[in-house]
Amino acid sequence: MLRPGLAWVDLLMRFFRVLSVFAALLLFVGTARAQNLSPLAELPDYRRFDAWQGTITREEFTRRLEALYAPHGGWQAFIRIDPDAAVIRKTSVPLDDLYTLRFAASEAEKKPLPPVYWRPRAALPPTDASATDKPLAGLRVALDPGHLGGRWAQLEERWFRIGDAPPVEEGEMTLRVAQVLADRLRALGATAELVREGDEPSTPLRPADLMDAARRQLAEQGVEHPRETSGGAADPERQFSVPWTSDMLFTRADIRARGRRVNDVLKPDVAVCLHFNAEAWGDPAHPALVEKNHLHVLVNGCYGPDEVAKDDVRFELLLKLLNGSGAEELAAAEPVAAALAAATGLPPYQYTGQNAVRVGSNPFVWARNLLANRVYECPVVYVEPYVMNSPEVFARVQAGDYEGTQEFGGVPKRSIFREYADAVAAGLVERYEGRVSVP
Repeated sequence: MLRPGLAWVDLLMRFFRVLSVFAALLLFVGTARAQNLSPLAELPDYRRFDAWQGTITREEFTRRLEALYAPHGGWQAFIRIDPDAAVIRKTSVPLDDLYTLRFAASEAEKKPLPPVYWRPRAALPPTDASATDKPLAGLRVALDPGHLGGRWAQLEERWFRIGDAPPVEEGEMTLRVAQVLADRLRALGATAELVREGDEPSTPLRPADLMDAARRQLAEQGVEHPRETSGGAADPERQFSVPWTSDMLFTRADIRARGRRVNDVLKPDVAVCLHFNAEAWGDPAHPALVEKNHLHVLVNGCYGPDEVAKDDVRFELLLKLLNGSGAEELAAAEPVAAALAAATGLPPYQYTGQNAVRVGSNPFVWARNLLANRVYECPVVYVEPYVMNSPEVFARVQAGDYEGTQEFGGVPKRSIFREYADAVAAGLVERYEGRVSVP
């Protein structure tokens, strides 16, 4: 029974949840206009690109596309680069549904860029020369603690337990880092906001709301008779089941909801996505620790041919390409990676497939297309330090947060959460300090 005064609030929340479910279902029905949408994606609105007409040259458009966003090709089937314009297929069906983006004839003839909610470093307010302890004054930062943790940790498959030790939950760990980092950044003068404050999802949708959507997705993947039950993380064929697919759709819905919060509410100059990495731990019932431990930092890019073929993904690629966030991402990612490498002593992670490509001059920085660093329209620094199922990291996580140092393998170490947060803060200071000072 509801307490007096909460009944109307509860009814209103239920109404908005039902409305959100209905809207999500409409997105799937609407695919007649765009036959190749990602799950839960909205129909692209190419009218947004009208503001970028004549703002980029053919040479710069081609360079960004080939060097950063689609280095493995595949875009040629959907984007034709003419001497004076890019002709873009808006949808997979019909084939003649095209958008023409006109190029500037030269650098001198480029039109001014349209306003975006985030500011590059050059457009940030100057720092006060007398406030040397506030190098990040005026900077707006969104901190996105990856995953959810709590009651969702096992659903996310970002959870493991060794013996009787407390479980390791990535979502809980990233939230702790974000809380420490927010305090550090605020002390340095920045405005720092968390995209999530706890383990409550940002989306009103739940896995049970997405069962029909899961069946449709499996059918599109060629699974004619999907399983209606799943054996959980230990089931090697769980990806062919409706429950597992609806769980994964739920996690994507949550990231998309976070994207709306970042783009429409927080409007930061830079977003930092905080994660811990992991290596395969084998049987979920008896997970194994591994000796690998490493670090890398991601910027948005390296869209594969199958990703460019998605109507919504292609649109989001072009939006990132046009709004210039790529240069800002790399400029922030490199000092963050350098600070983390110095603090942790970890080696760089090495991708071996084609889903990522090394960019810039820092061996720790890669470009990769992930949902979060794609749908967040501002520059995004996506951080992946530590292998949480390596022996040392596992031990440091079990030690929790603490002042000073504790010994691990005979070496004094700070709290892993503070080490992580302080390194990211140092990297952001390296990037954003030293702006033109007010006399």
